[in-house]
Amino acid sequence: MDRMQRRDIFRHWIYFVFHVSHIWGLTTAQVVYSVAEESSPGTTVGHLAKDLHLDVQQLETRGFQISGPNARYFEVNVKTGILLVRDRIDREELCSRNVKCSLEVEAIVNSPLNLFRFEVKIVDMNDNAPSFRIPGIALNVSESAFPGERFTLPNAFDADVGGYSVKGYRLSQNEHFTLDVQHGGEQAMDAEMVLQKALDREKQAVIRLTLTAVDGGKPPKSGTLHVTVNVQDVNDNVPVFDTSLYKATVAENTPRGANVISVHARDLDEGLNGDIVYSFINHDNDHNVNTFAINPVTGEITVNGELDHEKSNAVEIRVQAKDKGQIPRASHCKILVEITDVNDNPPEISVTSLVDVVREDAAPDTMVGLITVRDNDSDKNGVVQVRIVDSVPFTIKNTYKNHYSLVVDGSLDRERASQYNVTIAATDEGDPPLSSTSVITVHVSDVNDNAPRFKEPVINIFVKENSPVGGVIYAITADDPDMNDNAKVTFSVINNNIKNNVIGSVININSETGDIVSLQAFNYEELKTFQFKVQATDSGVPPLSSNVTVNVFILDENDNSPAVLAPYSEHGSVNSENIPYSAEAGYFVAKIRAVDADSGYNALLSYHLSEPKGNNLFRIGTSTGEIRTKRRMKPSLSATVSIDVVVVESTADIQTQFRHVPIKEESFSDLNLYLLIAIVSVSVVFLLSLISLIAVKCHRTDGSFSRYSAPMITTHPDGSWSYSKATQQYDVCFSSDTLKSDVVVFPGPFPPVDAELISINGGDTFTRTQTLPSSEKSAWWHRGSTRVRFGTNAQQNPSDAVHGLESEREVLGCERIAFIATCGCARTAAADTICDFGFLH
Repeated sequence: MDRMQRRDIFRHWIYFVFHVSHIWGLTTAQVVYSVAEESSPGTTVGHLAKDLHLDVQQLETRGFQISGPNARYFEVNVKTGILLVRDRIDREELCSRNVKCSLEVEAIVNSPLNLFRFEVKIVDMNDNAPSFRIPGIALNVSESAFPGERFTLPNAFDADVGGYSVKGYRLSQNEHFTLDVQHGGEQAMDAEMVLQKALDREKQAVIRLTLTAVDGGKPPKSGTLHVTVNVQDVNDNVPVFDTSLYKATVAENTPRGANVISVHARDLDEGLNGDIVYSFINHDNDHNVNTFAINPVTGEITVNGELDHEKSNAVEIRVQAKDKGQIPRASHCKILVEITDVNDNPPEISVTSLVDVVREDAAPDTMVGLITVRDNDSDKNGVVQVRIVDSVPFTIKNTYKNHYSLVVDGSLDRERASQYNVTIAATDEGDPPLSSTSVITVHVSDVNDNAPRFKEPVINIFVKENSPVGGVIYAITADDPDMNDNAKVTFSVINNNIKNNVIGSVININSETGDIVSLQAFNYEELKTFQFKVQATDSGVPPLSSNVTVNVFILDENDNSPAVLAPYSEHGSVNSENIPYSAEAGYFVAKIRAVDADSGYNALLSYHLSEPKGNNLFRIGTSTGEIRTKRRMKPSLSATVSIDVVVVESTADIQTQFRHVPIKEESFSDLNLYLLIAIVSVSVVFLLSLISLIAVKCHRTDGSFSRYSAPMITTHPDGSWSYSKATQQYDVCFSSDTLKSDVVVFPGPFPPVDAELISINGGDTFTRTQTLPSSEKSAWWHRGSTRVRFGTNAQQNPSDAVHGLESEREVLGCERIAFIATCGCARTAAADTICDFGFLH
């Protein structure tokens, strides 16, 4: 059978193992494939898409690919879904001496993101022959050695495992030595030469042998070692160990110099032949043996290097005890040192796959990333617990062995957090436990889930009438917490009817800035207010919007002149009224009525006569519009006399010529008598009344003035003012027809008793004036455009005062008259009535 036939038989056997393993993997719900090591690239491993239940037509569009640390060895054909060998697979490089060798392979598919894991077992091939680390060995054997004495030989090394590892040794044919092979376990096999026949140095001083190591391949492969036996003379006692096998346990973190175990051997010879020297037998120059040291005198074995349980959990050491004889003799023993694990490796966290951006509306259990956690320690020191440190809307789920997935576990809101720094902690169960952390940054993408928001639900805009066309009357703003196009807001008017007028002819809104621009001048008299709604819409898909109600209030301007109502409304016409010749002062002549289209203060009217100054026949009420006479209409009576003046040269020539004027004799008639009696009676009654009133006034004020104290002015909700000094109080109110009113009171003693009304000026009022001393303090009451200065106990003619104040009463619209006071606009605690033009007394 030639080489090609044997290779075909082997490949058929491999494929049979593959199919059996594949069927077993399907039944255990874990996809498992098998492939022979050293398979050429392109070798079919299995139909991965079919076994993972994926649609072959969608593999390419979904980006189906192999990932993970073992992705270099395999690839998938996205058109057929078949798993292929990509690179050279060396089982010995991947799994070293482990009997079982398999690779965990990951496959990722997108849209949606999913991860599949499957296992590929690497089938060993007999591609390595046994070999010895040294080409030959020399043994010094005394000729006095007894039959049965044993001599250790180096072990052969075969990179293959299982049936292809070293299965036996053969020693070349000779008459003195035989080969004894000892099986120490599944992989361990030691070979020793046993002396069968005594040596005779004189016959043969050097014996050359060949040791052959054979593996279990078909055909088997082998390696050889040259053994040279030098026959030496005498020294007939061999050192003997207390036991042939020593066992010791040491922790991997044991420091250098720490004692591990001590060996002891005895030699029955004396002198140098009985002195023993201990040493390691390390033909293979094994690094693990070099991590220990032995005291050649005491046999104490100590730590000489760094121990690592993860690299080697046990070390087999061979110790030789040799005497110091001229021809030294030696024996050996075996020491098995177990290296126990210490929790000296923290978990390692690696992110194998991560989604760059997660939508803020991602559903729970949406996969964000794939995480692998490894701990090189063993037993409970290698058991790892994985958790998320911070409170974030994500969680960790275990998917397979030490593989985890990071998934969404709550609602995401980009407006509250645009990214999350997820801290993942892995802690083992060692004592004390070790842990490590890894921070994964997850970015949250925006979704249009927020409508634009106005700062207030209703917007009130105040615009003056006759404002310029095209001016910005208000700028509307709206906030959208989203970003980019989702936060780009445009404005529009959503209702277009305002009292049967199109809104587009009244105002316009800039869709980008929100500026509301007037398209026409507003007229308060035609349109006082109107309402419309503005909609703010973002640019998201689908767009979101919100509305706000806008109220526009037109503010009145004084742009309309008063109009006189009928019957005097015709402009430029002259109207006539008839009054009797005997009309007294205050006689009602006519009433003028006028209206103003404006409102508020702009429509508050006052009436004035435009007659020349000095014409004192008529007056008009500023608030009522009533025209009345100011004095009687009868003209003044007069008498005339003629005088002749003569100029003379001297006074002596002066002669007065008297002209005798005829004297008309009149008799006192009865009618004149009655008239005289009536006048005297009325005068007496008037004087008595006046004297009584003055007496009452003086009696009321004498006590209060003597006790006059600091003044106090108090305002009331109805618009009136209270003025008080000690027990005396003045209440002041103002009529609605006065455009401006103020009261100023200067505290201090009243003027002297002989002071009188000094001046009442303003418009048509009387102008009698008397100057008071500058040292005297008085008070001024200013009302509208008229100023009245007043003192105490006026000595003016009562009739003149009443007449003048009565005239002012008509101007200011007062209703009744009292002595030296005219209307109910100001009222004192003494029950005196004071009009807009009045004075204290």
